[in-house]
Amino acid sequence: MKTVSVVIPTYNRIKFIIRAIDSVLKQTYPIHQIIVVDNNSTDNTSEILRNKYSKIEILAEHKQGVSSARNKGIKFSKSDWIALLDSDDSWEPGKIEKQLSLYEKSKKKLRVIHTDELWYKDKVLLNQKNKHKKSGGDIFEKCVRLCCISPSSALIRSDLFDDIGYFDESFPACEDYDFWLRVTAREKILFLDEPLTIKFGGHDDQLSKKYWGMDRFRVKALEKLILNQNLNNMQKKIVLNSLITRLEIITNGAKKRNNKKIEKIFQKKINDWNLYKIENE
Repeated sequence: MKTVSVVIPTYNRIKFIIRAIDSVLKQTYPIHQIIVVDNNSTDNTSEILRNKYSKIEILAEHKQGVSSARNKGIKFSKSDWIALLDSDDSWEPGKIEKQLSLYEKSKKKLRVIHTDELWYKDKVLLNQKNKHKKSGGDIFEKCVRLCCISPSSALIRSDLFDDIGYFDESFPACEDYDFWLRVTAREKILFLDEPLTIKFGGHDDQLSKKYWGMDRFRVKALEKLILNQNLNNMQKKIVLNSLITRLEIITNGAKKRNNKKIEKIFQKKINDWNLYKIENE
């Protein structure tokens, strides 16, 4: 029987994480480890959870950031599979069992299985746009355009991290975009077309509300991908086109705000990457 570890990073989310842990405990497939990584919380998260749950393992990660917290939990895990769960999200009871059943039935033993999702914002169910529709197979191009896999939906075979690496701790946000680009550049993905992952948004501590210009971090991920990954010609073309488009959006935004410093920095990047594109055609 395949073993599964669940990794839940958290920072000051005691009012949400209990819902997340309870959804893990209700899984129809036995969970080998539930690992909560407390990332310097000041709301007594660790103490409250130790008093409430006897079957979870709580780690402290003092380096701030969701990537460092996730990585600590992943490296601590002792299972065949790792399931990631953000502390403000939850699962339907059959999620893990259905994902592993799909894996066993699949001829190609792909190492990432994700599910469809339900999205709530301020307790209201959202209608997802077509661009957010989930899928499987070769989804690299889709992932370049938009992050197509939610960490909370993903079940990952543990040996994938040996080959792909971990979450990049230099990213304050969009770390999942960077990670899934590296994965999908090399791996096909299994998709379970059932909304078994429930995402809750609208609260003030979400990273998308913390940082301006989130595309800056996506630009960093795309630049890193071109320079550090062995992309084929088609993949490199897709990444370059997306990178230049994002740089132009940031530069135009800086012009509108009359931010000469940002405009200069990103205009230079546009020029450099256009030259790179010409030289590599």
